[in-house]
Amino acid sequence: MVGSEMRRKKPRILCLHGFRISGEILKKMIGKWPDFVLQMFDFDFPDAPFPATGKSDVEGHYDPPYYEWFQVDEVECSNFEECVAYLEDYMIEHGPFDGLLGFSQGGMLSAVIPSLQREGVAFTKVPKIKFVIIISGFQIRELKSGPPKLLVNAYSTPTECPSLHLIGEKDFLKERGFKLLKSFVKPFVIHHSTGHTVPKLDEEGLSTMLKFIQKIQEMFPQDQQIAIGPKAAL
Repeated sequence: MVGSEMRRKKPRILCLHGFRISGEILKKMIGKWPDFVLQMFDFDFPDAPFPATGKSDVEGHYDPPYYEWFQVDEVECSNFEECVAYLEDYMIEHGPFDGLLGFSQGGMLSAVIPSLQREGVAFTKVPKIKFVIIISGFQIRELKSGPPKLLVNAYSTPTECPSLHLIGEKDFLKERGFKLLKSFVKPFVIHHSTGHTVPKLDEEGLSTMLKFIQKIQEMFPQDQQIAIGPKAAL
């Protein structure tokens, strides 16, 4: 009975996919993690609001359709405010959510949402995000037109929202991923040997993941705590 209660009260995670992929593709990508890790949470995989405006890097590996959260180049960022409004509406309709998981562009978004809540400029109609998992995430690049208005103070003060960051040695965005770490207080970090992708968890990575989950567990009342370890799936 106790085990079933734990399973019914899994923390809910909103999962934000990367640029020009989809929620379904991200679901398949994290499927390489151990089942007993995935079974600790209740995941939701929405698609971004904008259809892909160009070729996807995953064509030939994953089937379309593909989506993007916003558009950015060296000069400006477009549709960021619309993206934020779309996400907040989704969270109101389908939430509440306890945490966020984001890959690539979705990782960039997941990283700033706790800051936007702290600053009181967005996501004020939904409960405070308790934790984030950021895979191949990054700080938004410096733009000639300046950052989107909502992000002016997003990186000014490190957030105390617990965070886990997965950074690949061969990731072309890894330096921006390391820079993002400075936006969090005492971040957990999993280093892996691959590139801009969701990695499998080796022994060391799994150990870090479980330590992070233990920290998450401390936020929930005793009757909502997450059972940790392979036996938790039994």
